[in-house]
Amino acid sequence: MIQETTGGNASALHWLKSSHSDSSNSNECVEVAAVPGTVHVRDSKNTSGPRLTLPAAAWAAFVPYAIKVDEGR
Repeated sequence: MIQETTGGNASALHWLKSSHSDSSNSNECVEVAAVPGTVHVRDSKNTSGPRLTLPAAAWAAFVPYAIKVDEGR
């Protein structure tokens, strides 16, 4: 789901880089920005590119799965 940010101003988002993104593997760089009710996800190598926008509940359901998969590496 791609949609405009709340208020329509994507430049006002505060992006945080994943702690699993590091300089040793530049192909795995993810950033997220949360606003009430919505989480935005983007590729930190292409900050002006497409974003995935999710309802906060969908993001909350995804995170435990992602952690479980990461622990299985």
